[in-house]
Amino acid sequence: MQRTKNMAETLKFVYVLILFISLFLVLIVCDSAFVANTETCITDKDCPNGRNYIGRCRKGHCQQRLVR
Repeated sequence: MQRTKNMAETLKFVYVLILFISLFLVLIVCDSAFVANTETCITDKDCPNGRNYIGRCRKGHCQQRLVR
């Protein structure tokens, strides 16, 4: 009986660990998809487009998203 309880707790721990690691990796990938740019803007047309990225206006600042 004790062995089953320990196995269940270990399995829960592994699931939680995988969940946190995957969330961490998602945050890293999402953050790396944007190139920092400090230009101010009002609309998407105010942001320059480049060869490998698309400029978007977010919260008054241009963000350049990489095209994959």
